[in-house]
Parts: sequence; structure tokens; C-alpha cells
Amino acid sequence: QVQLVESGGGLVQPGGSLRLSCSTSGSIFNFNAMGWYRQAPGNQRELVAKLSGSSPVYADSVKGRFTISRDNTENTLYLQMNGLKPEDTAVYYCDFVINTAWGPKTYWGQGTQVTVSS
Repeated sequence: QVQLVESGGGLVQPGGSLRLSCSTSGSIFNFNAMGWYRQAPGNQRELVAKLSGSSPVYADSVKGRFTISRDNTENTLYLQMNGLKPEDTAVYYCDFVINTAWGPKTYWGQGTQVTVSS
């Protein structure tokens, strides 16, 4: 059973930085795509950034501020968030996807709260 454990959320002032981590119990090479989503109160879950193929993909709202990366030896996915804004406040979830014969199977982290406020 795949388990994803997130860490790194918290309270930060506008303009500050946080780094989120998402560690998997298995090898990161087992997965075909990885990404970060967020969900603010009253909103739908939205894509923040993902790794699928050769180049990362970012939501327009975070381009130039957030960076997604992976550490293959630590089996960990990261999201470096700089220049945080109050509108970045949300619960952040990592997701790892495996392509199976029956279609893609998605695993989610437990979520970590990010609050940007002065």
C-alpha cells in the first residue's frame, strides 16, 4: 500500500517562503507523474504544479514563485514556495500517479495547511 506523508506547512507572513515535502514509502520511480494541488475554503481543489514528462507545469498564479522538484534518493517530492501571498492560503496536497492496465491510479497525501497572513 502506497503511503504519502506531507510536511512543511505553517503560518508565514506575506512575502515569506515555505518548502513542502511529500515522502513516499516506496520508490519514487514507481510513479508516472507527481504533483501538488491546493484547496482553499469554499473552492475546488486546483493544480499548483506537476511533474509529468520532461518539463514541470505550473498554474499561472504561481509561476515564477513556486518550484516543484524531486529527490530520487529520498523518494521525496518538494514544493518550494517563495513570495507567498494571502491568496496562497490553502490546504496543499501532493499526488502521485501510477499508470496501470486499468487506467491511472492516484494516491494523495494527507494535506498540509499553508496560511499566509500578517
